[in-house]
Amino acid sequence: MEMVNYGLIGCGMMGREHIQNINLLPHGQVSVVYDPVADLAASAATLAGQAEVANSIDALMDHPQLDAVVIVSPNFLHVDQLHQIAAKKALPILCEKPLYTNPADADRIAAFARDYPAPVWVAMEYRYMPPIQALINQVESATGGISMLTVREHRFPFLPKIGDWNRFNANTGGTLVEKCCHFFDLMRLILKSEPVRVMASAGQTLNHKDEDYGGRVPDIWDNGYVIIDFENGARAMLELCMFAEGSQYQEEISAVGPKGKIEALVPGPGRFWPKLLGPAPVPQLVISPRAPKGPIVSEVPVDPALLEAGDHNGSTFYQHQRFNAVIRGEGEVEVTLDDGARAVAMGLAAQESAALGQVIVL
Repeated sequence: MEMVNYGLIGCGMMGREHIQNINLLPHGQVSVVYDPVADLAASAATLAGQAEVANSIDALMDHPQLDAVVIVSPNFLHVDQLHQIAAKKALPILCEKPLYTNPADADRIAAFARDYPAPVWVAMEYRYMPPIQALINQVESATGGISMLTVREHRFPFLPKIGDWNRFNANTGGTLVEKCCHFFDLMRLILKSEPVRVMASAGQTLNHKDEDYGGRVPDIWDNGYVIIDFENGARAMLELCMFAEGSQYQEEISAVGPKGKIEALVPGPGRFWPKLLGPAPVPQLVISPRAPKGPIVSEVPVDPALLEAGDHNGSTFYQHQRFNAVIRGEGEVEVTLDDGARAVAMGLAAQESAALGQVIVL
């Protein structure tokens, strides 16, 4: 297959990032888009290079030039849309995270994974950020085997979304699902183990409390800690703060073992970096051996063209590059439905632990 024709469901900010990165692929183009907001769909079609605008998902699936589908809709729609696609035809799918939001849908996802015959890739793009890839590639040699893994995200509050759907736990699954399934996925990937216990403390301290949507005040959390024990004896911690946009680095990931420590330092979106401070920070990898002491710091620059195409340090492009290869029969799915479901299950357990003040056993 020389050219892969994509259909895009959901044309908001993240949908546009997917289009911009597909545009960079030598073997990819978006041929049809759908969004219930007509202006968003029209704008996305133009960005894609005059793609067709479908008036429904069924119409999108009937498009004569369609090889794969990308789901970029609000979280709570993913499960039903996966089944709607399956009812029409089995095409490769890239589905944005989180895969599901309602615990009751876990069995539906498991059944879908068992029965759907085409490849499905869950969009855990943080795996493909160059500094995080560098950490993954060197973590064993730097640590001698991981004992402790820490993910720290200090960032800006949730951005506005169409219909303000991301202001409410019922739509997102909760912050520890919506935002943090990325990090739970990274923990499983880096530690090569499964979680057994989850302990969390989280809540809504500052953000969105003065907002009102038809008499409803947002209930989405903006900070928290999550500690997770894994089967192999390693432990991991997430520290999240969503009113810390003044930070130099947005994500700081560290792994420590008997030989030493390795860290990946990842800046946030360059478009949010104040111009008066000069160029945005460059990602770094820091290796700190126990002996001889002395951190080894190296920069992990990202291609400027990829930085221009989105807010995720080039990872959306690398993710699409691999997914495109799968569609063309030249690769295998690296982030499976099972991976996506397990990350959500960890987030839901963290939400429950924080709400109840109890340890959750998985």
